[in-house]
Amino acid sequence: MRSLLSSIGIPGLILILVIALIIFGPSKLPEIGRGFGNTLKEFKKATNDLISNDKEKKLTLKKKTIE
Repeated sequence: MRSLLSSIGIPGLILILVIALIIFGPSKLPEIGRGFGNTLKEFKKATNDLISNDKEKKLTLKKKTIE
């Protein structure tokens, strides 16, 4: 994701925002942004949950092999 944003650059981001403003209008942009932010937050939470579950499983397996 980071490499995609770095390859777009500031002019590309401005162009995307202008196109979104034309398509959706100024009243819908905050709602779309809020929805996108909530989606990213949920994705990050799910990813962190998966990582923590994986770490817990590894620790449990490690403890079982030691005993």
